[in-house]
Amino acid sequence: MDKDKVIYFDNNATTRTAPEVADAMMPYFSDLYGNPSSMHFFGGQIGRVLEKAREQVAAFLNCRADEILFTSCASESDNTALFGSAAWYGKDMKVITSAVEHPAILQPARRLKAMGHAEVELKVDSVGQPDLDQLREELKGTRNALVSVMWANNETGTIMPVEEIAAIAKAAGAIVHTDAVQAAGKIPLDMQKVPVDMLSISGHKFHAPKGVGVLFVRRGTKVKPFLVGGHQENARRAGTENVPYIVGLAKACELAQANMENENTILARLRDKLEAGLLASCPDTIVNGDRAHRLPNTLNVSFEYIEGEAIVYHLSDLGICVSTGSACASGSLDPSHVIRAMGVPFVALHGSTRFSLSRYNTEEEIDYALAEIPKVIKHLRDLSPFGPGKNVTTF
Repeated sequence: MDKDKVIYFDNNATTRTAPEVADAMMPYFSDLYGNPSSMHFFGGQIGRVLEKAREQVAAFLNCRADEILFTSCASESDNTALFGSAAWYGKDMKVITSAVEHPAILQPARRLKAMGHAEVELKVDSVGQPDLDQLREELKGTRNALVSVMWANNETGTIMPVEEIAAIAKAAGAIVHTDAVQAAGKIPLDMQKVPVDMLSISGHKFHAPKGVGVLFVRRGTKVKPFLVGGHQENARRAGTENVPYIVGLAKACELAQANMENENTILARLRDKLEAGLLASCPDTIVNGDRAHRLPNTLNVSFEYIEGEAIVYHLSDLGICVSTGSACASGSLDPSHVIRAMGVPFVALHGSTRFSLSRYNTEEEIDYALAEIPKVIKHLRDLSPFGPGKNVTTF
């Protein structure tokens, strides 16, 4: 393995834009630059391109085209779902989410709490699954509620029982939103099968460019626009549509739909090889998350007695890119809120490391990682004052 080569195992943070996606986008940066809202023929042809892309994304989610709302990113989609619902229902709305959500859900939910709304974060078990009995209790006697639980966790890959959560919530008359950012492109998302009212996805998590997202809004769902000032997106989201990026997102949906089953088989095999190799070569290592229900590309492990940040920096020097959790929380020295909520033992709390693969990763890269990572872990443990045989065993 060429040590100057980048071994990119951080695909839950962002992915490489697929060449097919980039090629599909290029004409809309130059020759086909019209505004899709313009009435003349030059803009009209772009409007038709926009609607074709909407139909492609709708096919990916198995929903109606008019239920697709294009946004700038999933954070905007999440904020629209939460603040748009609160704007419609007022202070009577109760927000129920989980303790392991992405900050794009937790921070808006907590802001709504500061504005006077009731807000609850469901507890999770040791593998990161939400407490559904608590959900049922919180919904009792609640007049208006918004339940927002992610489809798959960005740090551990744990897949949540969204269909069951939605059924519980709908039976109580609640609105249901799911942040499906990490699930999109990795597992099927079928809006005819799963009765959520709103769903958020982000293009750059499955080989489309950064800067484009989607909010699915089921027909009849009451949500006020988050961005106002224009008639675009059927007056639901102001701002001229980002046509090149929307075209790219639609192409990424098409590629994901065609290749998902085959890619997932390959990715799960590579992930499992990496997991087995790390557990065999690095003692005092645990796997975080629900190993029976997780994304095929994601592995989160805790290397006990050492800091995740040190692991990331040392592996980076070897050309291996991993993370300690969400890229949106990078820069913080605090342990991951996801890992804390799962009750991971204190000696392992700081050493959580996420490996997330994509269609562009190879077996050669896994072999290189398995040759280098155990040496890094041993080196860091030798330097650490903590752990078995050391005078200090807590930190």
